[in-house]
Amino acid sequence: MSTPASPNNKPALQEKRAWSADGYLMIVVGLALLGLAVVSLRGGAPLVAIPALILGIIALAGLYMLHPNQAAVLTLFGAYTGSDRNAGLRWANPLAIKKKISLRDRNLNAPVLKVNDQRGNPIEISAVVVWRVRDSAQAMFQVDDYEAYVRVQAEAAIRHLATCYAYDEGEDIDAGAITLRGGQEAVAEALKQELQARFGDAGVDVLDAKISHLAYAPEIAQVMLRRQQAEAIISARSKIVHGAVSMVEAALKGLSEREIVSLDDERKAAMVSNLLVVLCSDRETQPVVNTGTLYT
Repeated sequence: MSTPASPNNKPALQEKRAWSADGYLMIVVGLALLGLAVVSLRGGAPLVAIPALILGIIALAGLYMLHPNQAAVLTLFGAYTGSDRNAGLRWANPLAIKKKISLRDRNLNAPVLKVNDQRGNPIEISAVVVWRVRDSAQAMFQVDDYEAYVRVQAEAAIRHLATCYAYDEGEDIDAGAITLRGGQEAVAEALKQELQARFGDAGVDVLDAKISHLAYAPEIAQVMLRRQQAEAIISARSKIVHGAVSMVEAALKGLSEREIVSLDDERKAAMVSNLLVVLCSDRETQPVVNTGTLYT
């Protein structure tokens, strides 16, 4: 497996296991050495007491505590020597600097951003991202501040995502195209993949990403609402007309097949007109009684 490269084409620093010992054992050794130093001083043996005192201090100085899902990144004179993920009381080289880093799952609630969607409409969008540190060495040394890096890159990814999709379906959007409002699962997966690509240099894994807020910007919200209502009315009218035409066709066919009444073209046109008015009207129709004939 090849080593991933950073943007400057240099191999990224990878986490490696640091050497460490059981801290409980070392605290017993350190206390024993300090006790030996005290006894030696009282017994008049400074040649034994001084080395025991120094070794005891070294043994106790190398102790540190790690909680579950926490790592210690060890550096010695500026060089990375490894990371310790063992929870509990640990001991390592006292001269090594130990920086602790959390490996727990974290939530990032991105701020509401105002951006333009694919159609150029201003929208408000936000997301919740669940992430955690995968590689402690990359998180500590590949970027300056991995938490700030995650926040900034998450905002950039959300802005880019909004420009790739339309907020909702429209006349200029292909049928079946993914939209921010209608294709939430596909949009969430696309967001997750882009976040992972951006977080890779920081040694961070994206566990989940979901859109948490999505709305038109206030200045066009009312206009877009009226547009959606108009599109809904047109769609409903289209279905009503299609159903009415099918019903009129069935009625004329039934009358003709059963020979209930004989209609010429003019009477058929009048009947079709009346039936369409009755079926397509959005108001209650009022019957008109014709006491004469169609021709008088």
